[in-house]
Amino acid sequence: MRLSEQENATCESSHEAPLRVLVVDDSRFQRRLVGACLRQWGFAVEEAQNGLEALDICRARPPDIVMSDWIMPGMSGVDFCRKFRAMARPTYGYFILLTSKSSSDEIAIGLDAGADDFLTKPVKPAELRARLTAGRRILDMERELTRKNRLITATLDELQTLYDSLDSDLREAQKLQQSLLSARYRDFGMAELSLLLHSAGHVGGDLVGTFPISEGRIGVYGIDVSGHGVSSALMTARLAGYLSATVPEQNLALREVAPGRFVARPPAETLLRLNHIFMSDLDTDHYFTIALADVDLVSGRVLLAQAGHPHPAVQRRDGSVAFVGCGGLPVGLIDEARFDQVTLMLGPGDRLLIYSDGLTECAAPDGTLLDEAGLARVMGELRQTHGPAFLESLMWKLAEHARDGDFADDVSALVLEFRENPRSC
Repeated sequence: MRLSEQENATCESSHEAPLRVLVVDDSRFQRRLVGACLRQWGFAVEEAQNGLEALDICRARPPDIVMSDWIMPGMSGVDFCRKFRAMARPTYGYFILLTSKSSSDEIAIGLDAGADDFLTKPVKPAELRARLTAGRRILDMERELTRKNRLITATLDELQTLYDSLDSDLREAQKLQQSLLSARYRDFGMAELSLLLHSAGHVGGDLVGTFPISEGRIGVYGIDVSGHGVSSALMTARLAGYLSATVPEQNLALREVAPGRFVARPPAETLLRLNHIFMSDLDTDHYFTIALADVDLVSGRVLLAQAGHPHPAVQRRDGSVAFVGCGGLPVGLIDEARFDQVTLMLGPGDRLLIYSDGLTECAAPDGTLLDEAGLARVMGELRQTHGPAFLESLMWKLAEHARDGDFADDVSALVLEFRENPRSC
């Protein structure tokens, strides 16, 4: 074979190392002839005189390109190709069959065995160069794809590590947020209080709670901070401090009239104070809704103020349900917001349910919301169920309505139930 100047050019400088080519042929002359061309073009060349010797080389030093004669004693080029394809390799190997066969059936056999390309004997330098260039393009693309896949894998591994760390932190945050509920159940003798907090994610923006006012008198509240996730959860933690059950000096709903002695502010006044703090002191885009009630456990009198929170439900002893409150604007929207309060009386066998909009705005698969009418129906069905069991059953009913236990929004609720036969704490 005679080589032109162009064919004598070496491999492109873009390759860090020359491609390794294994030439397999039982003809020593043919191996040397093809090998000489390849070396002049910048390839690293190894030779094997049969398929078994070639397999040993492939195991020890996997070549980038294999050029194998079809007809060889012992193991044919096609059989060698099949075994080559069955070998585990870190990268793809390009396989060219050298053959005098040219029928479509024979080519199909070669392709089925795993060959990538064919060269007809006698080999012409220009055609050989073209086949190798095509093979190099395939290998370059495969190596670039492998490089990018490794980069993607490394990035995914790093992201998984970060996700695992974040998930662990969020689980701890979930425990801390749940701990904001001082107790999920309180027995006051004449009444019992049950609390529920179910976040749509690890943490959420809902909170329910209670704080003592005086002997036989408590405050209860439900809060729903705008948005979801960590920032909303942090805001609920701060709000829990403003309505602290353990540090009355920090509780905005209480006013100190003497050292260690506190009285309750009207709920509407407390909402005004919260709104002033949000609008003047806190740099946040969040706002929140709240229902705050001052409950006299002895007389059953309830002073209730709302700020955009769903209307609390009162279920009487006979099972009838009514929704109470004046609505109002959420806290943290406008400076001039004003809040009204209502007074209601609860008697033996009555109960008050304060809940977030994740309950009434829970949607069925067809988009139908539970709404107040649905909540009243469910409360009627659960008329004989009390305490934590009532809230658990309420969540079961909600899951039945949604056909799914994974709710799109946070759900929180508290139920204060006056006993028909009060007992001492």
